[in-house]
Amino acid sequence: MAQDDSIGSDPPRAPWARRAVATEDRLHRWRERRARRRGLAPVVIPYSGYGGRGFIRVLGRVLLAAPDSWRRSPSTIRGWRSFTSIPVADAVVTVRVGDRELTVQADRGGVVDVDLVIDLEPGIRDITLQVEQSEPVTARIFVVDPDARLGIISDIDDTVMVTALPRPFLAAWNTFVLDVHARRPVPGMAVLLERLARQHRGAPVIYLSTGAWNVAPTLDRFLRRHLYPAGTLLLTDWGPTHDRLFRSGRQHKRDSLERLAREFPDIKWVLIGDDGQHDEELYRTFAAEHPDRVAAVAIRQLSTSEAVLAGGRSHLDENRPAGAPWVWAPDGAGLAEQLVELGVLRADDA
Repeated sequence: MAQDDSIGSDPPRAPWARRAVATEDRLHRWRERRARRRGLAPVVIPYSGYGGRGFIRVLGRVLLAAPDSWRRSPSTIRGWRSFTSIPVADAVVTVRVGDRELTVQADRGGVVDVDLVIDLEPGIRDITLQVEQSEPVTARIFVVDPDARLGIISDIDDTVMVTALPRPFLAAWNTFVLDVHARRPVPGMAVLLERLARQHRGAPVIYLSTGAWNVAPTLDRFLRRHLYPAGTLLLTDWGPTHDRLFRSGRQHKRDSLERLAREFPDIKWVLIGDDGQHDEELYRTFAAEHPDRVAAVAIRQLSTSEAVLAGGRSHLDENRPAGAPWVWAPDGAGLAEQLVELGVLRADDA
């Protein structure tokens, strides 16, 4: 059985964190028993994964739900309903890849995040996931071309999607309230990312966010609706871990960057973020530690009102880091112009 590689799967160490983890686990088990008695059954929400030479990363989440409500497509579940749905801890999931069948295990939050040792041809490949007696669901895997030399990593909030909310309320609003139709894309960012992906065929596209897995289906619909290139969402999970009451979003981003650097040693990354969170700090550290792995850093400058809600901006553009090229602009069009000057984009493909 494949081992779970999701964030927060280490055993608890701090006594107060151990108690928090135990309490949360007891609550989930109690809710699961009650839900199963009401006829709810496990289903898998498939997320898009990626792969490379000799491996694929499979992502998904196992929840309890009324089977009829999931019959059309589990991925259409609303963010708030995903949050209130009950995760199935340690669920055993069957993964079918071609004629191969493997079993993997979800973590204590129902999240499936595992690497499988398997070779697939580059491009978009489909696998199926199934838990207990549920209907199999299809998950998309983008297998990176071995000849690819550039990849795209982009933040979401205030980078591709305008949130315009104080940070303390952002996660709750995105999870419980906001519908995909109410979200606003950042002007020009979809065109920028699409041009990057189109001009660098076979390149991986990663959307890296501190958001919870609960909102993955809603974020995926937003990206598709506004014509962002298809890619893999790398989110995190709420709740206690071995050393803190809530998972660290900054650590999640840092670990994800390091992992991608290990998995794709021949790729240079275009790192895209905004100047209102910690993107610049994280990208500067990554570029300093891996100077040969960064093609460019593109930072969207928040408006004055957005910066106030975000708690200010870093003003790193006034003290430009050495090493990898950095560009700043308030929208995707401005960033694209500067990336053309750097040679990362071609001017004849607007």
